[in-house]
Amino acid sequence: MRFKDFHKNIKIRIVETFMSRFIGSMIFPFMSIYLAVHFGAKVAGLLLLINVFVGIGINFLGGYFADQFGRKRIMLMAESLRFLAFFTMMVCNSPWFESATVTFAMMTVNSICWGLAGPANQAMMIDVSTPPQRKLMYSITYWANNLSIAIGGIIGAFLFKDYLFELFLALSVASAVTALLVAFFIDESYSPIDLDMTPTQHVGKLISNYRTVLHDRLFVLFTIAGVLILSMEFQLTNYIGIRLSEEMPSQPFLYWEINGVQTMGILRSENTIMVVILMLFITKIPHNFKDRTVLVWSCFFFSIGYAALAYSNNVFILFVMMGILTIGEVFRVPVEQSYMAAIPPDDARSSYMAFNGLKFNLSMLIASSTVTLGAIFSSSVMAGIILAIGLTGTVILKVISPELDKRRNDVELRQKLRPVKAV
Repeated sequence: MRFKDFHKNIKIRIVETFMSRFIGSMIFPFMSIYLAVHFGAKVAGLLLLINVFVGIGINFLGGYFADQFGRKRIMLMAESLRFLAFFTMMVCNSPWFESATVTFAMMTVNSICWGLAGPANQAMMIDVSTPPQRKLMYSITYWANNLSIAIGGIIGAFLFKDYLFELFLALSVASAVTALLVAFFIDESYSPIDLDMTPTQHVGKLISNYRTVLHDRLFVLFTIAGVLILSMEFQLTNYIGIRLSEEMPSQPFLYWEINGVQTMGILRSENTIMVVILMLFITKIPHNFKDRTVLVWSCFFFSIGYAALAYSNNVFILFVMMGILTIGEVFRVPVEQSYMAAIPPDDARSSYMAFNGLKFNLSMLIASSTVTLGAIFSSSVMAGIILAIGLTGTVILKVISPELDKRRNDVELRQKLRPVKAV
């Protein structure tokens, strides 16, 4: 299986997503600073919170709309609206005019666009791929996302303050290109049954759709496990980062003396660099392990690694454990996402993807809670709590893995009867 064997929708989305995230990473990680400068830190925090909740709410609507009206239609509407938002942000941060209020309003519009397009985009990638393709597809996507975010973030750190107008100009151009690609080169992957329904009937159908999603026991358990495992990843910039800055004494590393804050930065860089390098080879490494075995053991080492980071102050132990958990991460992500792709039925795929999109927000909530707990309990107790969270997710995956294999095998059988042709 090679990149050129993918459906053209997948090729276009991977290239386009890399370009958009590369430029977006120069801007959006630093927008909290922008808001704090213009509105104050307290108001900025509230504004960012509003953005998050708007995105969550629209995410559910986006999932429903993509199942009812088709993936491409919703994606095109969202990308066109996103271009207008970015263009307005560019104008409002130009040498001739500045408006932080309008800029924030357009940030909210961008959150709405993410909520609309996200489930449709994920569902389309599943629509036009076969189960054997998905591990490679998700590996390439994960690699591209990490690389674009890493490079974009570094460049943005130097350009954001003095070249914001130029960055928004580049983002507007990238957004316009994306909208044109969706309009003229992306194929519709799902044609829903055309039902003439009133707004009230749509509300009832939306509620019915998500009630069906919540009644899928396998999906709910898989999502809960995913939330618990993903919350490990956010510990580094929450509890672990705070603990290192407060507890870790300065110590020699190679030719330098580094403190806890610097250690956290180096650990994040180690993780990103290893993900980018290892993802190039991970699908080519031969092994005889079943996917369920890979998933469970990778989650186990992932959890052990973050528990060690929550306890140790030895710089070499920290770097070794980061290496171990990163190896677990690069094995876990493609397998986990390929299982996720096999769970939803065709006619509710976007709705499932919308609900699955909550994993990020719920994981952040858990990671934020550990910060509060860290002010009460010792680092050894916190390491135990973090380990328990990760191992609980691992055990859930172990228990449901036979059912996951069965669901995926059923999908593969249906795909053989109705194959997807690569373009």
